[in-house]
Amino acid sequence: MSGRVAVIGAGAWGTALAVRLADAGRDVSLWARDPRRAAEIAVTRENARLLPGVTLPYSLRVTADAAEAMARADAVLLAVPVQGLRGVAAAIAPCWPGVAPAVLCAKGIDAGTLRLPHETVADALPGVSLAALTGPNFAHEIAAGLPAAAVLAAPDEAVRDALAPLLGFPRFRLYPSPDLAGAALGGAAKNVIAIAAGVVEGLGLGENARAALITRGVAELTRFVLAEGGRSETAAGLSGLGDLVLTCTGGASRNHSLGIALGRGETLEAVLAGRAGVTEGVATAPALVSRAAGHGVELPIAEAVAALLAGRDTARALAEALLARSIRGE
Repeated sequence: MSGRVAVIGAGAWGTALAVRLADAGRDVSLWARDPRRAAEIAVTRENARLLPGVTLPYSLRVTADAAEAMARADAVLLAVPVQGLRGVAAAIAPCWPGVAPAVLCAKGIDAGTLRLPHETVADALPGVSLAALTGPNFAHEIAAGLPAAAVLAAPDEAVRDALAPLLGFPRFRLYPSPDLAGAALGGAAKNVIAIAAGVVEGLGLGENARAALITRGVAELTRFVLAEGGRSETAAGLSGLGDLVLTCTGGASRNHSLGIALGRGETLEAVLAGRAGVTEGVATAPALVSRAAGHGVELPIAEAVAALLAGRDTARALAEALLARSIRGE
């Protein structure tokens, strides 16, 4: 299928999506905020800092001009980190291409407003149709053409029907869903729970403990999704359980590896200082806890992670506190 797609954000995920969509015959533009970085990627045909070894097809345009990137786009994919999404959405709003839907490709909760990505964009782009592309997807595997699946969530069935053929490509299976809020919550919570799973590994507590933590993480997520009006099927699907398992066990997960480092006694500041990409769970953990509290939902794992990241607790104390919780029915 032909079609014009703008990808806003030249991180690893945005670049991977742009590459695969261009390979599939879409007319794709990739926007990078920094003009020097956009020029470097355009000339070298590689995002060497964040997605090394992946060659950009020459049909893929790279630019720092948002108006140029989005001109006549049939869909705009917003693949910028959640903590910067508010500013980017406001900056590109004046050149938004007509009725093109906004597809949220970032995961997390805005630490300042406690809003999910689609809620943030709805404020900046009133009237624009919203969707989310989310699931258990590592950027380097998508870029390499390895098989994967994702959820395409949008409350409007017509939007889902229009986007599915535009954004799907070989070996990347899309599953439509009307549950935009539930899909977004899954993408936010899994990063936080993955930090806890990494802590368990870093402390050497074993596979049994990690499996138990992941399972209880799904229970936390399900309670939260239902409280927000979402569906339990979403929490048990690709954007919930699927993404959670990948992020809690995959070697390429920044959140999981952060937890391992913290469990081994490294400091948060030292770990983050050595990273190029964003570890979304760090900002999301306290925001997730605060948003859940507004619904009267208890998230013991997320609360423990937030306390660890804030320096109010140690990794060992985090694990002991979770193990010492009162017995209750599953």
